[in-house]
Amino acid sequence: MPCGACNSLRLSSAPAGVLALALLSSLSRCSLLEPKDPAVSVLSPYFGTKSRYEDANPGLLPDPEAPRRDPELLEETCTPVQLVALIRHGTRYPTAKQIRKLRQLHTLLQARGPGEKGADATGGRNLGAALANWPLWYKDWMDGQLVEKGREDMRQLALRLASLFPALFSRENLDRLQLVTSSKHRCVESGAAFLKGLWQHYHPGVPPPDVADMECGPPRINDKLMRFFDHCEKFLTEVERNDTALYHVEAFKTGPEMQNILRKVAAILQVPVSNLNADLIQVAFFTCSFDLAIKGVKSPWCDVFDTDDAKVLEYLNDLKQYWKRGYGYTINSRSSCILFQDIFQHLDKAVEQKKRVSHICGSLCYLFVYLHKYGDYMDLV
Repeated sequence: MPCGACNSLRLSSAPAGVLALALLSSLSRCSLLEPKDPAVSVLSPYFGTKSRYEDANPGLLPDPEAPRRDPELLEETCTPVQLVALIRHGTRYPTAKQIRKLRQLHTLLQARGPGEKGADATGGRNLGAALANWPLWYKDWMDGQLVEKGREDMRQLALRLASLFPALFSRENLDRLQLVTSSKHRCVESGAAFLKGLWQHYHPGVPPPDVADMECGPPRINDKLMRFFDHCEKFLTEVERNDTALYHVEAFKTGPEMQNILRKVAAILQVPVSNLNADLIQVAFFTCSFDLAIKGVKSPWCDVFDTDDAKVLEYLNDLKQYWKRGYGYTINSRSSCILFQDIFQHLDKAVEQKKRVSHICGSLCYLFVYLHKYGDYMDLV
């Protein structure tokens, strides 16, 4: 299952004529259209949680700061009194673990014999040679940190929300804004970039101050709320630390579909198939996405796979999400109850307190599974 989804939970109070809206904003694959972008790959619809935001929402390409509202989202008789947003972090670097695997694959390509560095058997382009010479610019220090493009993602999101809900994001209400984040560096930085986007909305052309000096203050770190799964002992025992919890995933890695891709990629790269495994294949696949998202370039890694391969690799990633964060184990969704409860406590107080609360984190999967299983939801398109 994709880690994000266009699900919106709406709560309304008819007598008061107001609408309290929970906007669940995340990376998603809803309405995934072919964008008019020169740096695009036919693989883009299959990257799941590694997709570019522009591929998930092609409307961002012509004007990423322009707000887009579902005409049925807010009726004329309703007044928004609170916005609760669960927001995924901006575009990030690969993790150190992914970078080490990519370096291992790059070393394997560079170690090929001299007879393997010419054209392939059909006289076509030698992708192995191209990738051996392709710059490996990822470094261990990057380790999942936010890239500049990710900061821009968050600044632009702030501008869109401020334009969509001008009454909520008025200067008078700025001191009521609260941002809660996990301690993950990319999440803290995403929160800071979001605040700088709001500053840009209020003070066009004026450089923003340090977020600590802003009226609403810096993002508040709360791992018990935003990384609830790290504080749920049952989840840690039954899933995270359980070596057998993902046995379906491991079985698929050694199954015929993945083995076919291993043999195919080994032939394309001209390396022994025994030197490859499903993890290396998957990191090569996602490197295509990282290069697209971070640098806006279509690297040779995108040419190693076709759409049939992409569907298998997408399924592998979805299978992992299903068992680790989705419906596979009941505790996956139950662990999100603390965040679910926090959101609805604020919504219940919306009319009385008229307080705006934003949550910044990367904990969407668990919550969406809970919403899907135990509550009504509707697509936000």
